[in-house]
Amino acid sequence: MKLIFTRSAFRQFQKLSRTTQKRIDGKLRFYLSQRNPLRFSEPLKDSRFGEWRFRIGDYRVLFDIEDDEIIILKVGHRKDIYK
Repeated sequence: MKLIFTRSAFRQFQKLSRTTQKRIDGKLRFYLSQRNPLRFSEPLKDSRFGEWRFRIGDYRVLFDIEDDEIIILKVGHRKDIYK
């Protein structure tokens, strides 16, 4: 699978602290190295935000899947991400 950030998701990612960025990057790499990365995700009930989410500590990564690509739509703290 291939990881693609939307422009807005990449900006959100860049605004996070360096340690948080490294943690999220490491987890995403781990998920992608697995045979089925979706087993680490949960489907979202409200499809306005995307179809799936990864939980990485207090942060959430919302994404959709198209063909063999994971498209990151939003990255942020759990208290802010669903607004």
